[in-house]
Amino acid sequence: MKIDVSLHKPEIKLESLKEDIKDFLKTSGWEKKLQNAVYSQLNVFPSPCHPAAPPEHMKEPLAYMRKAQGSWEKRILKSLNSMCTELGVPLAQKRSASEQKELLNKWNEMGTDEPDLSLFRPVYAPKDFLEVLMNLRNPNYENGDQPSFRNHLGLIQVPLKVKDIPELKEDFTELGLNIGQLGIDDSAQVPPEFFENEHVRVGQKVLAEQDSAAAQQYVRQGCPTALRADLWALILNISNQPEDILYYEQLKSNVIQHDLLVDSLIYKDVKLTASNDDYYFVFEDYLYQVLLCFSRDTSVLEHFTYSSATPPKSYIRGKLGMEEYAVFYPPNGVIPFHGFSMYVAPLCFLYHEPSKLYQIFREMYVRFFFRLHSISSHPSGIVSLCLLFETLLQTHLPQLFYHLREIGAQPLRISFKWMVRAFSGYLATDQLLLLWDRILGYNSLEILAVLAAAVFAFRAVNLMEVTSLAAAEAVLADLSTLKVMPLLQIFLFATVT
Repeated sequence: MKIDVSLHKPEIKLESLKEDIKDFLKTSGWEKKLQNAVYSQLNVFPSPCHPAAPPEHMKEPLAYMRKAQGSWEKRILKSLNSMCTELGVPLAQKRSASEQKELLNKWNEMGTDEPDLSLFRPVYAPKDFLEVLMNLRNPNYENGDQPSFRNHLGLIQVPLKVKDIPELKEDFTELGLNIGQLGIDDSAQVPPEFFENEHVRVGQKVLAEQDSAAAQQYVRQGCPTALRADLWALILNISNQPEDILYYEQLKSNVIQHDLLVDSLIYKDVKLTASNDDYYFVFEDYLYQVLLCFSRDTSVLEHFTYSSATPPKSYIRGKLGMEEYAVFYPPNGVIPFHGFSMYVAPLCFLYHEPSKLYQIFREMYVRFFFRLHSISSHPSGIVSLCLLFETLLQTHLPQLFYHLREIGAQPLRISFKWMVRAFSGYLATDQLLLLWDRILGYNSLEILAVLAAAVFAFRAVNLMEVTSLAAAEAVLADLSTLKVMPLLQIFLFATVT
């Protein structure tokens, strides 16, 4: 309406309207906001398909991957429904007035609540998912006697294209040995404190400019601790406006009003994982708040346009199969699994305001984390990450790879859980945040597979001496003392290729 009124002012000339609008956008700060919004969309949505491609190709171009994902979803639903039946618990029910009041009163101290969850079990754990990925096959691929892809001796047996070390070096140029990094204590080129001071100064300038693209480029060399929260928010285009806070409050009121079966799964997961973690147990209340709100957030459904997954549906009693009586369940379409809460836990170190923490997590999930528990051919999808990890090890540490394989300790059986959780709960938090800097900086999860391979390379001498899977797992049981950046740099740039 304001624009309409402005256009009738005598000083507005139609011939200069285009330039006037450009000037207005620049002076009002809207030009940057629009640029950041467009950049954010370009980072999230896939490139356009061929115009003749059917719509499902946007989700996943390979039919056998779509079929495998569909079968996996049916299995998860069966597990959820059988739990419902066994426990006699409905998928959703309205809370009584007294229950609503009680939950509202203890909203900020839900961790003190000890509901009896002994009968609830996670719908699935990462190792169940790995078994499914191991059985993936491309039906068009002729498995004859000819040696071809079958010389891949890992657990993943699908012929996807993954990068080799020269290609990874090119992609991760900024991790080079002669480039300053946060997270490297003894760079020979530049004294670390000099690099750090200069890096902080540049970071402050990037924040002042409020440019998402510049921030994304900047964090490839790591984020100074004091600037990380603001830089990540800028990259993810999160500004926590009053309407965002209101939206979060609406989600909270949905949690207060309705009890979902997945609420118990969330409680159970937090109790089994973050509550037992030395770094994250203090954030128990935050985790409940964020994850309960997340399960009610229907805006999350939008990511299914470019995810190979499909949100599960529930039907009103007695109306099974009748689409007009179907609702997505849970409302966000995402059924949590064992370890899901660890996607949120590290973010609690950076954001102490629930609505901001919530938005950051939701954006991280729809950009990255969903790919770690769905079956697809995407380069950042878990199948490609597993194949990349196995290929790197088989190519660059063949003796170690064959040794572990011979003793029944396939490396992927150990590293899979690290990658599914993006290393959350395995690395020390400061190291994990340096790793997640690079995930945001490169808009890719491939670095998870590279780090997993680098960990095996680092512990290779000890691993060559083990004689069982249990012994190999013991060697790699504690990653909390590892320094992420030196491991990545040495593996990528000091490996002979």
